Amino acid sequence: MQKLSVSIYCQMIIARNIEFHVAYGKYFKLRIPRFGRDLKYHYPSCDLLVVGDSSQIYRINLERGQFLQSFLTEASSLNKCEINPVHHLITVGTEDGKVEAWDPRSRNRVGTLDCALHCVTGDYGLEKVPAVTSLKYQGGLTLAVGTSTGQVLLYDVRSSKPFLVKDHMYGLPIRSIEFHQTMGMVYSMDSSIVKIWEKDSGKLYTSIESQHDFNDMCVIPNTGMILLANENTKMQTYYIPSLGPAPQWCSFLDNLTEELEEMNYETIYDDYKFVTEKDLEELDLVHLKGTNLLRAYMHGYFMDIRLYRKARDVMKPFEFQEYKKKKIQQKIQETCGSRVQLEKMPSVNKELALKLMDSETNAKKKHKGSGSLLTDDRFKQLFTNPDFQVDTNSQEYSLLNPVISQLSKSKAKKLKSRPVEPEQTEQETNIHEDEHHDSSDESFIHDDSSSEDEKQWVKEVKKQYRLIKKNERQEEEDEQEENDAESGTSQPRFYEIKDGVEFKDARPVGYMRSKATLGERLKSRGTDDVNYSSSRGNREMTFVMKKKMGGRRNLQVKRHEKGYRHLLRPAGNLYKKKR
Repeated sequence: MQKLSVSIYCQMIIARNIEFHVAYGKYFKLRIPRFGRDLKYHYPSCDLLVVGDSSQIYRINLERGQFLQSFLTEASSLNKCEINPVHHLITVGTEDGKVEAWDPRSRNRVGTLDCALHCVTGDYGLEKVPAVTSLKYQGGLTLAVGTSTGQVLLYDVRSSKPFLVKDHMYGLPIRSIEFHQTMGMVYSMDSSIVKIWEKDSGKLYTSIESQHDFNDMCVIPNTGMILLANENTKMQTYYIPSLGPAPQWCSFLDNLTEELEEMNYETIYDDYKFVTEKDLEELDLVHLKGTNLLRAYMHGYFMDIRLYRKARDVMKPFEFQEYKKKKIQQKIQETCGSRVQLEKMPSVNKELALKLMDSETNAKKKHKGSGSLLTDDRFKQLFTNPDFQVDTNSQEYSLLNPVISQLSKSKAKKLKSRPVEPEQTEQETNIHEDEHHDSSDESFIHDDSSSEDEKQWVKEVKKQYRLIKKNERQEEEDEQEENDAESGTSQPRFYEIKDGVEFKDARPVGYMRSKATLGERLKSRGTDDVNYSSSRGNREMTFVMKKKMGGRRNLQVKRHEKGYRHLLRPAGNLYKKKR
């Protein structure tokens, strides 16, 4: 595709057709005699130059709208066409490995450059002459030529020999070449890789590879952005900040690169050693204070690392030997294991781990080869994950702990009280052990002493339950006091009075009676109570009849009802039946 003006584009398609497009769509289409491979627009003469599968350079004057007389070359076919942006020299690359230059003013060939001779080396077994597949100018003198063998040749147009040859080492044709305008870099592309290298030395700067074959390349001028057309539906876009800023239409890329950029700060005093006053005295360098060899910093000085090493070697010549002995001794201690093996405790449930370790040691004495719960991967989270930590302050643990402890005590008591016959054979002993091991739970349930054990742990559970409830009440009272303190006013509290409790002077009678002396208690009893006197066959009871106090209360109730009787409304009509 070639841009002709601001709003017109020229595109070469299959079937030897060339289409002209404008903003609203296709504008015009024409046909050329042979299949085309490349086209360029010559702005001063308004000519469209087309090269292809022929030896002619077709010229189409877009101002007149007609074909002009073609330029006839010496090649069998032409692959590439390029126009110098300074002196407008027309350059074409041929299938024979040559470059021909034509002057549009005289319409004659002005020079021929044989590039195939500089591509042939002893490393390549070429079957035919390398063809020129790409051309690119930089300024008026530098010309880059790409060949079908994967080489890029840089020429000065005043010389017939290249001043630099860059090989891609892939053996694939070079499809596109571009120049960086400010940094002296060259972009060269074949179907598999894009290489960016220095123009003067050929040193590789970076490279870009892809899973799909590259077809064409477009470098945005004065930026670090590259557009690559490939054998895929999506065009690949690359941005290299070190090669230039982002284009104006995507300036947000600069902000992203600034945020992602890693700042590398140089380390200050990298070749210096920090020493204190004590270190200077040990090295006998106190006399260097105030000189340029010591730089005061905080509570010490910075000195050159080379000077420090020399002074240390003079004052401590045998330091390396001592260090060597220490390392040897350390290696010997690592190889020789300690007699006392310290077992590393887990970070979670240490008490449970200790209990399991004690039970395992006892089990190993009786049955060798028993499995360990600590080493079982199924229970690994129990000793590593803090979520499985046993909370000893929880209500569930407080209620279950007496039962578990009582079970362990009862089992130990049963094992101690079990009779053992000395005349038993080894086989009978093993059989009884297996039977006891299998039916240990059943024997525990049906044991005669199980009722006593149950009573004990029931008491302990009740005790723990009372303690829990007491703590809950205490916490509620503390919270209530804190709330009252925050609000600044104390709220009245209400308590439920138990049945049968009598209050007098805002205190229960039982409380007042318990605080009274023995004489006061006897005096308060008087002769109202019944006295008992008993002998062997007789029983005597004496008591005093109380006065009847109910009559006075009944009179008061009747007077009260009489006073309010005239205020009451008769309710007899409510029960009369309708006639």
